[in-house]
Amino acid sequence: MKLSVIIITKNEEAVIERCLQSVAWADEIILVDTNSSDGTPDIARALGAKVQSAPDWPGFGAQKNRALDLATGDWVLSLDADEWVTPELRAEIERTLAAPGSHAAFRLPRLSSYCGRFMRHSGWWPDYVTRLFRRSAARFSADLVHERLLVKGTTGALRESLMHEAIADLEDALEKMNSYSTAGAAMQFERGKTSSLASAVLHGAWTFFRTYVLRGGFLDGREGFMLAVSNAEGAYYRYLKLLLLAEKRGNE
Repeated sequence: MKLSVIIITKNEEAVIERCLQSVAWADEIILVDTNSSDGTPDIARALGAKVQSAPDWPGFGAQKNRALDLATGDWVLSLDADEWVTPELRAEIERTLAAPGSHAAFRLPRLSSYCGRFMRHSGWWPDYVTRLFRRSAARFSADLVHERLLVKGTTGALRESLMHEAIADLEDALEKMNSYSTAGAAMQFERGKTSSLASAVLHGAWTFFRTYVLRGGFLDGREGFMLAVSNAEGAYYRYLKLLLLAEKRGNE
């Protein structure tokens, strides 16, 4: 079975080498890059990836479908630039592809780090993500952010973890919170959702409580509290931005 790895990037110079080296054993690596101003494309080419430039940004789902359309393998492994495959996961993937059975896709447990700590609670573990799939049996949803893999057929599960440096430091947390809340507000607005100041506050408070208390964030120490606050801010700003976006569009 031929395996294609697909990755989308923009300014991922700090992490892309680790990602690509972890899947150097794959039959092909497809990387779709959007206007990187750092050395991401050059690093990827030097490590054997096929790099395709995409000057516009249609959203995460559509961009991943662009990469998928370039893949030629029977099976596809979709990765983010800040993820990497361990030797143990590689071995399990190879065993699985040698005898995949009737499954059209497989989900992987993902172990993510926040500001240097791998999180075992806070709703971040085991965080199953469907990333390994038959090329002919799946497409990504067209969502701007938090896209989903739409699979035709059954989905199995692997045991070994996909590694993920979700948030490198506090600056990274703030940047992603801002961009994701903006994209999330735009997506909700397009779906006809509405918001209010009270809704923004309540969503933020509930998100903190869910992350820190219900999902055991307090067991992740200092970083668990930091993540709960970050999640709460993301929810608050998403609904606040939705409110302001609706008011702006209504006044146009």
